[in-house]
Amino acid sequence: MASSSGNSISNSSGSSPALQHQNSGSEQDLHHQRKRRRMESNRDSARRSRMRKQKHLDDLVAQITELKNDNNQIQTSIGLTTRYYMNVEAENSVLRAQMMELSQRLESLNEILDHINSPAAACNGLYETECVEFNPDCFAFTSPFNLPYLHQQQPVMASPDVSQY
Repeated sequence: MASSSGNSISNSSGSSPALQHQNSGSEQDLHHQRKRRRMESNRDSARRSRMRKQKHLDDLVAQITELKNDNNQIQTSIGLTTRYYMNVEAENSVLRAQMMELSQRLESLNEILDHINSPAAACNGLYETECVEFNPDCFAFTSPFNLPYLHQQQPVMASPDVSQY
């Protein structure tokens, strides 16, 4: 674009109006070329921007798919762990019940041993063959319980490896 002062100089220099029109035409062409380049540049920029947005969108969709897969794997793992926990908890309940029953049996056996050992002291340590008269505190009449090893005062101990009876 030429300034008006440039036009006045060319007018004063005596140039013809056709030359002025030519100069102004080439200025318009230059202006149109610049405008066309700017529009092409803007189109390219918009196209690159759309491509970046599309790539970003594709990346997000891929990330969503990956996260959904991870989520499914985690949920599967949680389900398996929950089932394993429930099985362990059920087994633990059975073992607790068995432990309670075995503890009660052990306590009963220890009471029987205490009771057996106590009458032996009442019989003055006499065995079945030596205890002549009937004494209710003396288990001389019950030969299976009147054994020498039962007169030793040792409680029966439970061991953890005894899980079935």
